Amino acid sequence: MDLSAAQTPGMVCAHHHLYSALARGMPAPPRTPGGFLEILELVWWRLDRALDADTIHWSAKLGALEALERGCTAIIDHHESPNAIEGSLSIIADACAEVGVRVSCAYGVTDRHGADGAQRGLAENDRFLAAGGRGYVGVHAAFTCSDDTLAAAAELANRHGVGVHIHVAEGAADVEAADRIRELTTDEWLLIHGVHLPDDHGLRGTIVHNPRSNMNNAVGYARPTRFTNPIGLGTDGIGADMLDEFRVAYVKLREHDVTETPDTAWAMLATNLTLFPEANQDRVTWTYEPIDPWRLAFSPGVGPVSVEVDGEISWADGAPTRVDGAEIRAKAAEAADKLFAKLEDMP
Repeated sequence: MDLSAAQTPGMVCAHHHLYSALARGMPAPPRTPGGFLEILELVWWRLDRALDADTIHWSAKLGALEALERGCTAIIDHHESPNAIEGSLSIIADACAEVGVRVSCAYGVTDRHGADGAQRGLAENDRFLAAGGRGYVGVHAAFTCSDDTLAAAAELANRHGVGVHIHVAEGAADVEAADRIRELTTDEWLLIHGVHLPDDHGLRGTIVHNPRSNMNNAVGYARPTRFTNPIGLGTDGIGADMLDEFRVAYVKLREHDVTETPDTAWAMLATNLTLFPEANQDRVTWTYEPIDPWRLAFSPGVGPVSVEVDGEISWADGAPTRVDGAEIRAKAAEAADKLFAKLEDMP
């Protein structure tokens, strides 16, 4: 990563769920989840079903604003909204563009809502990419997709010259993922999590490590250094503060192996830049110098003084320059209230 005394290129979040920006404060699930599958069923899959065009817009705008204020200029997003599929990726892309944050979009295809739901997800990826959108073909995970759906997603990605963005072996329910997708993968695929992958899984693509999310969901530790694949770093929807995620990745590495150094986690941020190379053109000036992983690993609270995206200052003097940050937060809060009301009424 090209560094100067107090500057870096833009940070890249290699795996985000922007729709989760409105999730904070959401109503409690019908019962306390007892494991990862129940967390999906009782929390995230209920939230997905409650999303509409308005909440997609404001969650993306708020998530982009919060990324910008932490020096993250590029987001690789993974989206699902089964009751508002058509046009959803364009809503996200437009919202991020208004804020001044680069975004790569993908709709998470799944058979959870039947064959028609899977086809509509494929069609949304196809529509967005055909229109010139920056993105991947999204797949939720192998364990929620038929072999035919996985093959269709891979074929669509090949047709558009992009990779597939898919959760892989995040929990024990998806331990067969490697065997099911091995022959489909290419170097362009994004393989998210990989917690339960065998060391010699044989998958092509970049593995994206999400340490904080994995701990929060109690799915285990991916031990990312065991893989020969390139390793990137994501947040899995817990904001886009990549310096903070870097610190979490480092201390988790250190817990597993006391000989590990911050350089290993910092290299994940460098991998992120290869996934979104345009961010190398961006410039973030930080409140701390020198920009050195050994210092930053033990220096919480570092933030941007200014953020330049594609030659334009998008953040300066503690505020965005292209949008009204206070208005976005207020409108997002209103959208969250509506979303929460839907969740309260949902069986």
